[in-house]
Amino acid sequence: MAPRLIQPTATANKLVDVMTLNGEQPTNGKGKTGPFFTSLSYFPDGKQMVAGSTDNSARRWDLQTGKEIKDTQVVCEWGVRAVAVSRDSRWVITGGGDHDHLDRGELKAWEVETGMMKTFEGHSKMVTCIDVSIDNTLLASGSCDHKARIWDFNTGKLVAGPFECVDSWVGTVRFSQDSKKLAVKSGYYGTCLEVWDIQEQKLNRRVGHAGNFPDTTVLVWTTKDRSIVSAFRFQDDFEKKYEFDASTLETVGGLFEGHTTIYELDASTLKTVGAPFEHARAITGLALSFDCALLASASSFENTIKLWAFESRQLLASFDAHNPSILTLSPNSRQLAYATSYPPRIHIRDIPRDILARIWPEQATCSVCIFTTYIHPLSTNSSCRPLRLNIRTPLTNSMYVILFSHPLRRPLLYHSLFSIIAV
Repeated sequence: MAPRLIQPTATANKLVDVMTLNGEQPTNGKGKTGPFFTSLSYFPDGKQMVAGSTDNSARRWDLQTGKEIKDTQVVCEWGVRAVAVSRDSRWVITGGGDHDHLDRGELKAWEVETGMMKTFEGHSKMVTCIDVSIDNTLLASGSCDHKARIWDFNTGKLVAGPFECVDSWVGTVRFSQDSKKLAVKSGYYGTCLEVWDIQEQKLNRRVGHAGNFPDTTVLVWTTKDRSIVSAFRFQDDFEKKYEFDASTLETVGGLFEGHTTIYELDASTLKTVGAPFEHARAITGLALSFDCALLASASSFENTIKLWAFESRQLLASFDAHNPSILTLSPNSRQLAYATSYPPRIHIRDIPRDILARIWPEQATCSVCIFTTYIHPLSTNSSCRPLRLNIRTPLTNSMYVILFSHPLRRPLLYHSLFSIIAV
């Protein structure tokens, strides 16, 4: 077990409200009912989002307008448990099945531009999780049939597996960044995290933990596949976490309290690396930034979202958030999105600038070089001189070009062309 880390006091910033996406739909003139959101996925450019829900649909939103793209809604035969977007934005993938009996699996991919659908056949029970490899060639899926499978994304044929999860249905599957390994974590009451070699189709390593409901968090690989980050409760944690009421000696929390600790595990040995990240109650969401610098975690039982500096393990901030059941970071890691169940909403929030500055300080103060060119419309001669200054705000683009009248010259005769380039 890794040593416990005493966290410093977090800053008191607030998440910046950007928009809220409404999941309620009218039904038979009796008001509105809300589906339960089961999965969220940004498009790679961050301009759209797709969400899966128990109303048998996968719905897309334009994040620039905050409006649902109605004519792109995907309707499945059964409830949608998982959604993903291919890295080239060409496909939306849905996984699900019969929520009542768990005996029908459904795995489909929908082409964004044409709506064309292709089906991946093989799971006998509800598909619970999916992942797409970085090169868009492989699709991984996990199911209540206790098996994970890997498909050729283009042909739809099974290319690896099934990999059997020995103790429970599959809760999470995740490709390594080089697409050579697949991490598989068991679902509710499961006790295993496994790493499989895809090409050799053999188990590399397995680690056990205390099975515990609920376990809806994802797992992620870090840079260069050196480690895996996931919420766990090891057996000794589980025994220590029991709390008893002083008057009745009945357990408070206990078995249904869930995983309260996030660990980093060495990918080759699955032994803990460094200090863990702690919540007081069950963790229901987990996301890691594109460069593994910022970790976000959520607990619907605490009604909190926490942001951490991943390498130092420093707690940067803890925010109040009502019932955050799913959590994801935007592709550029400047925003986060989380879903709530009652009422069904998707909340898009900006991460405060001072938090971003602590993670990426070089983007908080950027040196820029300004070249000022004075141009006479009747002459080819011009003068150019560079100026330097610091801009203490994050830059989202590497270049800006501005054309306006020079204040010391007649507007119709002289103009200034400013080219600002981050250096």
